[in-house]
Amino acid sequence: MSAPGVLPDVIADGLSVLFCGINPGLLSAATGHHFAGRGNRFWQVIHLARFTPDCLSPEHDRLLLRHGCGLTTVVARASARADQVALAEFHAASRDLERKIADHAPRTVAFLGKGAWSALSGLRNPQWGPQSARLAGAAVWLLPNPSGRNRAFTLDRLVETYHALRKSDTWEKTIGPRRQPPIHAWSAG
Repeated sequence: MSAPGVLPDVIADGLSVLFCGINPGLLSAATGHHFAGRGNRFWQVIHLARFTPDCLSPEHDRLLLRHGCGLTTVVARASARADQVALAEFHAASRDLERKIADHAPRTVAFLGKGAWSALSGLRNPQWGPQSARLAGAAVWLLPNPSGRNRAFTLDRLVETYHALRKSDTWEKTIGPRRQPPIHAWSAG
């Protein structure tokens, strides 16, 4: 079990995709469940993009492992808004993130929002979708932040961009007979 206010990762070895948020929102950190803010569209988007057969709720975030997907954040510190995370915090967190990815070997890491990937990669304006770089051996995708504050993306556009990953060669090569990951959360610490 994680300490109060610390959002535990939902992770297992060999996942098809590890969704990587910028940092926890205040409600997510308080409840211990990813994307808990009522305005966040993550759970609806991944369902509509066909990562899950049902729309999960934040309280059931660990069930995502049954579908070959996991959850983590780049920066562990919670904040009300992602723009409250300083560039230095991304740099300080980069080694831990890289080690986590190397240890658990997801096939793809999908960064949710440009801020974290820009800080980690040094790219000023990366394009949405697959990236040419790899991170600790994992393919990298860049997807829009599903926060309700992200008004640049309607629900339909979010689903379209997430579904591009779901129907990509990266995803298709990872489905099929595989060991079912255990349902538990690993502490981010």
